[in-house]
Amino acid sequence: LQRYKALQDIIAILGMDELSEEDKLTVARARKIERFLSQPFFVAEVFTGSPGKLVDLADTIKGFKGLCAGDYDHLPEAAFYMVGSIEEALEKAKKLAAEAA
Repeated sequence: LQRYKALQDIIAILGMDELSEEDKLTVARARKIERFLSQPFFVAEVFTGSPGKLVDLADTIKGFKGLCAGDYDHLPEAAFYMVGSIEEALEKAKKLAAEAA
């Protein structure tokens, strides 16, 4: 995430095309991590319309480690937004793929 933060200025000025393949991968993973950590909270249910979810710490760490390791590089970024566990992200990715087909 720190590397992504450092790359944001370059992206803003030159665009993603000017990044190396390694940096593009870093940016993609960091964006997925940011979305994955935007888990739906019970207090935000009124504002988001999404029901809050309680996610076990071990499940969150498992998902985070998988994202860092590149286990989910094949999934779209949108699959990680406002989900609870990584399993929910996998299900959401399937739904997104079905809708796109």
